Amino acid sequence: QVQVVESGGGLAQPGGSLRLSCAASGFTPDLTAIGWFRQAPGKERDRVSCISSTDGETYYEDSVKGRFTISRDGPKNTVYLQMNDLKPEDTALYYCAIGHDMLACLGHAMNYWGQGTQVTVSS
Repeated sequence: QVQVVESGGGLAQPGGSLRLSCAASGFTPDLTAIGWFRQAPGKERDRVSCISSTDGETYYEDSVKGRFTISRDGPKNTVYLQMNDLKPEDTALYYCAIGHDMLACLGHAMNYWGQGTQVTVSS
């Protein structure tokens, strides 16, 4: 049984930092991309960042480039999203998802999704 569990969300002040974690288990080796997505109230779910387990390739949306860093701990099958210089517009429910490859991540065509972790940026 595939499990995708996010953690690390919470309340941060503008300019602050949070680190999200995504623990994944039970998935087959052909699923090589893990991505972070977010959905703000009243908006569609957006892609934030993706990482490939085969070559470490990463992708970031323009809105988070230079502020967010995605990384992977292979043996633990855990992916992290370090979020620095947070802005109020980063407030959203953040989801982790697993898919076949980076194209799937870029196309939001992921196979398994977590339940999400809330990030709120406010003073």
